[in-house]
Order: sequence, then structure tokens, then C-alpha cells
Amino acid sequence: MSTYTAITDADREAMLAAIGLADTDELFAAIPAALRLGRPLDLPPGQPEQDVYAHLRELAARNVSAEDEITFLGGGMYDHYVPALIDMLMSRSEFLTPYTPYQPEVSQGGLQVMFEYQTAISELTALPVANASVYEGPSALASAGYLAKLVNGRPRLVVSAGVHPHAIETLRTYAQGFGAEVVEVALRDGATDLDAWRAAIDDETGAVFFANPNFLGAVEDAEALAAAAGGGTGDERSRPVVIASYDPITLGILKPPGECGVDVCVGEGQPLGNRLDFGGPSFGFFAATEAYLRRMPGRIAGETVDADGRRGFVLTLQTREQHIRREKATSNICTAQALNALGGVVYLAWLGRRGIVELGELLLQRTHYAREALCAIDGVEPLHRRPVIREFAVTLPEWAPVDDVVERCAAEGVNPGLALPEHNGLLVAITEQRSRADIDRLAAVLADAVAEQAGKREMTGASNGRH
Repeated sequence: MSTYTAITDADREAMLAAIGLADTDELFAAIPAALRLGRPLDLPPGQPEQDVYAHLRELAARNVSAEDEITFLGGGMYDHYVPALIDMLMSRSEFLTPYTPYQPEVSQGGLQVMFEYQTAISELTALPVANASVYEGPSALASAGYLAKLVNGRPRLVVSAGVHPHAIETLRTYAQGFGAEVVEVALRDGATDLDAWRAAIDDETGAVFFANPNFLGAVEDAEALAAAAGGGTGDERSRPVVIASYDPITLGILKPPGECGVDVCVGEGQPLGNRLDFGGPSFGFFAATEAYLRRMPGRIAGETVDADGRRGFVLTLQTREQHIRREKATSNICTAQALNALGGVVYLAWLGRRGIVELGELLLQRTHYAREALCAIDGVEPLHRRPVIREFAVTLPEWAPVDDVVERCAAEGVNPGLALPEHNGLLVAITEQRSRADIDRLAAVLADAVAEQAGKREMTGASNGRH
């Protein structure tokens, strides 16, 4: 914008003098010279505000939103319909701030949001305790890994390859910090290899992680995976913590994790009343059995009665380092995603108990139709034949590179899904926004794109033959 900053040269000299330094070089003397840039930032000259606005507007116009194309993109974030009711309630003054209430009892609106949200997540997962949300799905899963470390101190974390790759990366990053080893168990026919899963769990295993449905859309045998680690049985310190990442939308028709032996259920909350917003923000949910209550990250709001007998809300549990001694903290999450979580609880209330079941059934039917339609295209096959609910993976013929196919479909105004280069395939997601006509359009465009690649292959072969 300009070279203006709020700190003048005189201000800078006064601050340096107050701490007994001659210049800023002394301030940063502890940083090795090899790590310093040693030159000004490579930025263009300042421009007038209106020119900057025009430039940023031009950059923004390059983005393509889910409203600009027919999108089947998923892989953790989904184009669900967000009713106007959510925006209306999120904009109310008593709910609007997403920040932590440092004087919590004054923030009754925020605390009520947390309490109602916790209740909804607890009912959805069939687990008795839920916190007041965390940042997003991957950090929720990684935080559950740290919870396991606090519970039993074992250094080995066993994770299914069906967990979202971003969540696995986040878990590995967290685990490095608290000295745990992450062991990945491969998939077989699209689902976690149960024999390899059992073999990977030993006396050093502190926690096991799986996703349901998994990253490739396959519905896992949650009860068998949990049972292999002793989930729901015995002293929680004598066995691994069973941690499952669930797509909340599928819990309208899947057996809830709390009834499958899962100790801790986490997940990405974006499908619940939150838009894509070019990647966020969203919120992560975290629910557990009562045995893990005091090891959970974040905060838990509770219901009470004030001195006049009126219903009120309080922070019942605060596990952050700002509330308790640092060495006892289980989380350093400071800014809550409570505003996004409000969207989630309003969405769940809007759907209701029957509505979330009906939505799941609708997705199940449309996903089946889409899977059949795409796999009828010459050369397109299912990556696996496991049951799916709202997402499935297909492979393309080896002569039709997935990146080229995606580019060709995008040129026709259709995003065919998330590219899976390692399989030369696509992960295709269905939401209630995608009609049967949209699915037929996808099938037609994808068929043309695959056929075009076949034509290029034939032309290349003929050309090579002539020479």
C-alpha cells in the first residue's frame, strides 16, 4: 500500500534505548548470520489504495468457487448447502465473537453455544463427553494422540493408511514433539488390512487411529478395528486408546462410534453448516468416554443455576496453559472455533434427528448412482468395491493421465473430484447439492475426456508407426 508504518524512527530509537541497545542488529544478534535474509524484502514499490484494490480484485477473480462450476471435489471439505438460518444466528451479538471468554461467566451467549454444541456432538457420536471444539479435523486427531501419551505414556501410535493424509502428517508432526513413533498400516481392497492391523498393535502401542468412512470413501469395520485394540474394555491405561475420525454427515446412517468400542471420536466439522470458503476456517470436533475427560484438549462448558435459580452456564473444565500450570496443560489452543461450531450446532438442529438420517440416505442413493454411472465408462473402474456412503474412488485407464482428464473436465465447467495420482484415479464426492442431472453431466464430460486421451494415444501410436 505505502511505506507508512505506525512506528516512527523516533519510536524505534526510544524502544531500543529502553532496553539498552544501540540498533536492531544488536536486537537480533542471537540469530546466526546465515539465517538472516541480509537484504530488504523483494517487494514492488508502494501503490495508491485504489490501485491495490484493483490488483487484489483481479487476483480474486482467478479463483473458481463451487458456485462457478459443478463440483464433485471432496477429500474432507464438501459443498453442502448452508441455510440462511445459520448466517442469521451467527451474526447475533451474543454469539458473534469466536474468541475465548476470559471472564467466562459474563459471556453467557458464548457459553450456551458451547454447551448446546457439546450436547449435539455427544448425541451424534454416542460418546458422553465432547469439548467446545478445536481448530479442524487434523489437529483434533493429533491432539487425541497427545491425549493417549498422557494416559498411558506408550511411544507407539498405529494409524490406518485410510486416515486423511493431512491428518497423518499432522499426527507425525505432533508425535515428533512428544517422542512417539507413528506406524502406518496399509489398506487391502480399499479398507484397513485387519490382519496387518492386529499384527501392528503391541505392548508399546499407546493409541490406534482409523477413519470411517476412510479417505477412499470405504466404510470400515469399526467394531473389528476397535476390538483388535481392546477398545471399550478394561483399564484404559492397560491398553491402547482407540481413536476414530468420522465424517459427521455419515453418522445419520452409520452405527455411532460410541457403540463400536471407540474411546475418542474426532473429525472435521466443515460439512456441518460451514461453507468451503476457499479452505476455511472450519472447526474440529472431539468426543470421548468419561475416562478421558480430564485429558481432553480445550474447554468444556457446563449448565448450572445462579443464586436466583435462573439457568446459567459456566466453564467446567479448562485445560489450557493460560488457566492451569503449563506442565499440566493438555492443549495450547487459544482461539476457539466456537463461531464455526455454532454453525455446526444450528445446522444439526435445523436437520433434526430425522433430517440427518434422510440426508444420509439421499447421499447413499446418489453416490450409488454416480458410482455405477462412472464405472460404466470404458476404462473406468472402481478403486475398491467396499460399501460407500457419500464418496468413492475410481481408477482411470493408464493411457488417460488423471491430471489431463481433470483439466479437460474443468474446461467444461465440471470439477470431477480430487485427483489421486498414485492410483491414476479420482476421489468423487456427492452432496445434496449434486442432482441426478449433475451426475449425468459428470459422466458425459468424464467419458469425453477419457475418450479424448484415447484418441491422442492412437494418434501418437500412428505417428510413431509412420516414422
